[in-house]
Amino acid sequence: MLKIGCHLSSSKGFEAMGKDALKIDANTFQFFTRNPRGSKAKDIDEEDVKALLKLMEENDFAVILAHAPYTLNPCSAEERTREFAMEIMEDDLRRMEYLPNNLYNFHPGSHVKQGIEVGVKYIIEMLNTILRPEQTTTVLLETMAGKGTEVGRNFEELKEILDGVKLKEKMGVCLDTCHVYDAGYDIVNNIEGVLKNFDKIIGLDKLKAIHLNDSKNPFSSGKDRHERIGEGYIGKEAIVRIMNHPKLKQLPFFLETPVDLSEHAEEIKMLRETYEN
Repeated sequence: MLKIGCHLSSSKGFEAMGKDALKIDANTFQFFTRNPRGSKAKDIDEEDVKALLKLMEENDFAVILAHAPYTLNPCSAEERTREFAMEIMEDDLRRMEYLPNNLYNFHPGSHVKQGIEVGVKYIIEMLNTILRPEQTTTVLLETMAGKGTEVGRNFEELKEILDGVKLKEKMGVCLDTCHVYDAGYDIVNNIEGVLKNFDKIIGLDKLKAIHLNDSKNPFSSGKDRHERIGEGYIGKEAIVRIMNHPKLKQLPFFLETPVDLSEHAEEIKMLRETYEN
């Protein structure tokens, strides 16, 4: 069964997101834990959460994916910025336990000319501070496109972080197709080679989710601009091959393409029609 969804607005609440997912024939979804460009989070409505969990159970949903705000930079050169990222993510993980056994994704951040070693060290320190043995949430590092001084532009950098985390069983990776293509991994012509490389460096057992996006920019551009499926440089055929790859097809896929809900429904319909059960 294809596990497919898109990014949904959390402004209307948890049950509303579940209903929006059903409207577009999705069986999972991604959402921001709080304002993506800020830090404010709505109070948890426990009845609303229970309604979503009931809806998910009744409709055989896959795991859902929470996304940290874009504003967080856990490896900033500024100490207060790093502390802020830690505080927000620690609070997010506490809140995620209302939705047990799901996923939480974040961008590793930018080292801001401090050097990759310093950036990785700060990220590891944060994760070793906020992760708890009793948490049910799996925290995912997202693969990045490599613009500026981003950390996570290659599999080796992600491995460095994962190797330094003490509670390794609480960690995983979310592979973004636009990001890895823009970072120089040829998922169009050599998906087998890319996955072999990922497995050798990180291990495919650590790959927990896929952001399924086309790219507005050509291969190895380092730009990170998403495009709707089939209208970018990756193309529909390559996206369908990735979705149907035997080592990937059982993972949850999350669309972050620049379209509205009705257009996401069209993308999901197309992907379901090309999915090989």
